Amino acid sequence: MTARDPFDGREMPANGKGHVCIYCVRGVRKLSPAAWNEYTDSCKPHFSVVLSDTPFTFPPHSQKRLTKSLERSTAWLVDTLKTVRNKSAAFSDEGLSTHARLLVHMAGVANAQARRAFSESLGEPLEATDRDRLQPLKTLDEGVAGYVFDLVPLRMALSTHHPADDLTDPSDLLVTNPEKGEAPAQISDDFAGLLRASLQPLPVEKPRIVNSARSPHEILGLVLDVGVELFDAHWAQRAADIGVALDFKFPLDDVSTPNDPSSTCAAPRVRATGKQDLGHNLYSAAYAHDHSRLAAAFLDASSASASPSSPICKCAACSPRIPATHSAHSAVDALSSLHGRGETTTALPPYTRSYVHHLLHTHEMSAHALLVMHNLTVLDAFFAGVRAVLARPTGSEELRKEAERFIEKYDEEMLVMEEAKAQWREVDRARGKGRLAREKEKQHESTVGTAVDIDL
Repeated sequence: MTARDPFDGREMPANGKGHVCIYCVRGVRKLSPAAWNEYTDSCKPHFSVVLSDTPFTFPPHSQKRLTKSLERSTAWLVDTLKTVRNKSAAFSDEGLSTHARLLVHMAGVANAQARRAFSESLGEPLEATDRDRLQPLKTLDEGVAGYVFDLVPLRMALSTHHPADDLTDPSDLLVTNPEKGEAPAQISDDFAGLLRASLQPLPVEKPRIVNSARSPHEILGLVLDVGVELFDAHWAQRAADIGVALDFKFPLDDVSTPNDPSSTCAAPRVRATGKQDLGHNLYSAAYAHDHSRLAAAFLDASSASASPSSPICKCAACSPRIPATHSAHSAVDALSSLHGRGETTTALPPYTRSYVHHLLHTHEMSAHALLVMHNLTVLDAFFAGVRAVLARPTGSEELRKEAERFIEKYDEEMLVMEEAKAQWREVDRARGKGRLAREKEKQHESTVGTAVDIDL
């Protein structure tokens, strides 16, 4: 449970001494740590992120602003631990609360020294007044379950481009735009160095969570160069929103079009750089008559017998199955032969690229449901591949080699995402133009001969 959407990069008013500014359904509101603690206590989530004074304003940030950010974030963590301590029975032997698991957002923005100072403050012995109220904790870090990095505000702090004027979509900060001088999706040494500065003083056994990683290239860099362990799936879901069906595999040992002689499933487009896209932009007219499955790197369940050793995408878009039960909505349905027939393993043909292309252009929500199921399955297979490589005897070394091969194979500039986003907006704009034109025509008909008509 988080107070701020970790993927929303819109600029917000500055935080205050006793509040942070957040977006909600009623616009920007001020949220105090006390109110946030009440909300989390009522919702009782498995994990909650403690409020932090993270600036959502574009750089530069003064030294005074950074100092305030660290002081407020630390003070709010102390207050939250006191609240949890008072409302829960006791802290466990490990120091974590039995009432809630607290995750702390690593403060310090784009200043390595400030980030390191915040992390070191978590491990410093508590002052006498705090120690008495937080027993048996000896440090703030003992009351923390893990560490969170929200990359969107960090990208804002490192960006030389100010997108406030043209940030029509908050997720624009999640996609690289080479035309604006942004770096590819791989993490830079400076970027990784900031995260390492936060983690260096902290224990390695607690989970390290990153929100809003924007590509598998960046994920691999964060695993190898920073030691991050947990990632969200927002990138894959965002790809589904703009009509991209992911089609890649890790490691590259198995990355090839499945050995199916009857298959006409084409792999993603190869760019001028010689690198392959991570997926298919199904908004493109090139897929209007493409009747193959969504991914060439995986087989579908109905054709798995053609190549038993090839990986299968088990999502409901690529490997749909006849449902085991049939929902009866009336007496007629209850008499159907489909009702209560029991479990079945019959695999149906996959949904095709041309069909999803049609759904996207007709604004059918099922298009995004199918793409989300597929993209999350591909991303899950990617993480399974990472874990499999790390499980080898020399896992870290082999993971780095496999990551290098992956980067050489797939386009890190994410051009397919940029093209898909542009075409997604064109389709929405075309739909809007038709509606607005009709409304304008009706308005004109109702004002013919009036003062409004004369003004026009």
